[in-house]
Amino acid sequence: MQRRADRRCVHTSALLSARYAVAKWFTDDGVSGAVAATQRPALAALLAYVREGDAVVVAAIDRLGRNTIDVRNTVEALKTRGVSVVSMREGFDLATPAGKLMLTMLAAVAELERENLKARQLAGLERAKADGKNLGRTKAIDDAAVVAWRTENSASIKATAEHFGISAASVKRACAAR
Repeated sequence: MQRRADRRCVHTSALLSARYAVAKWFTDDGVSGAVAATQRPALAALLAYVREGDAVVVAAIDRLGRNTIDVRNTVEALKTRGVSVVSMREGFDLATPAGKLMLTMLAAVAELERENLKARQLAGLERAKADGKNLGRTKAIDDAAVVAWRTENSASIKATAEHFGISAASVKRACAAR
């Protein structure tokens, strides 16, 4: 069964192919939106691939970065190479002064939304902690048992780790928690 995100990607690809003669596809699958555009492998490959006169078509301008400076730098890097950028969702030409204005405003909105998303996420985590919910993985070891065994046997951290089949760092955390 295809995931909904996969179907959406296929749909977007079909729309782009119907409107434009796509020579090559570049996608950054599994890369966080917080990662700077210059550090994304597919964008680096795109920048290496494009030639003067090419057009880079994106589904939405926020696909080029998550903050205003990142998006503007990406668009400027493409412009200096003589490459135009077309955004399907926004539907404007980024080469014109009005397009630059729209680019800056939309990139700023995308950045604001990302910051709001992070703030909502942190608020949710804090609320869950206040409600007494356990966050993260459940502990694989019993700290009290590790400390007790180590004390009873006067064992080193390394010996305790080997006995329980855990890392030395886990033994140190268990001992620090007690």
